[in-house]
Amino acid sequence: MAESTKNSPGGGGVFPLRIRAPRDFFGGLALIALALFAMWAARDLSGVSGYSFGPGTVPRLFASLLILIGAAVAISGLFNDGPPLESYALRGPLYVVGAIVAFALLIRGARVGGIRIPEFGLIIATFVAFMIAVLGGTKIRLLESLIAAAAMTAFCVVLFRYLLQLPFPLWPSF
Repeated sequence: MAESTKNSPGGGGVFPLRIRAPRDFFGGLALIALALFAMWAARDLSGVSGYSFGPGTVPRLFASLLILIGAAVAISGLFNDGPPLESYALRGPLYVVGAIVAFALLIRGARVGGIRIPEFGLIIATFVAFMIAVLGGTKIRLLESLIAAAAMTAFCVVLFRYLLQLPFPLWPSF
C-alpha cells in the first residue's frame, strides 16, 4: 500500500504543481502585475455612483478584465505544455519606452532639471518618437523607416488635430 502513494515522476506529490508552459505562466503574471498597477494608478478616481459612471470606472473595469485574462493565461501555463522561456531582449522595450518619453517631452515642451526643452509640436514629436522606436529593432532599413515615420506622422496629424480636434500645436513655438 505504501508503494501506491508514491510521488509522481514530476515530484509534486498528490497534486503536482509544475509550470508546463513558462511563457504563458509568466506572461499571465505580467498581465496581472500591469492590471494591478492600473488599479493603483486609478485609486483616486471616483467609480460608479448610482447610475452614473465616474472617471475611474473604465480603468478599473479594464484592469479587472486584464486580471481575469492574466489569471487564465497563467493557469493555462500550469496545465498545458508549451515552449520554455528564452532570453529576453531589453533593447526593443527600452527604445519604445524612450520613444514614448521623447514624445511626451517634445510635444509640449518641459523643464528637466535645469534644461528647458521647447515645444516641438505634433509633427516633429511624432516623427522623432517613431524613429527612436524603430531603432529598437535589429533589422533597420533607413528609407523604409523614414517613409513609415512620415506616413505615421501624417496619420497622427489628421487623426488628432483634424478628426478629434485636439489642441496639439503642429509646429515648434520657440
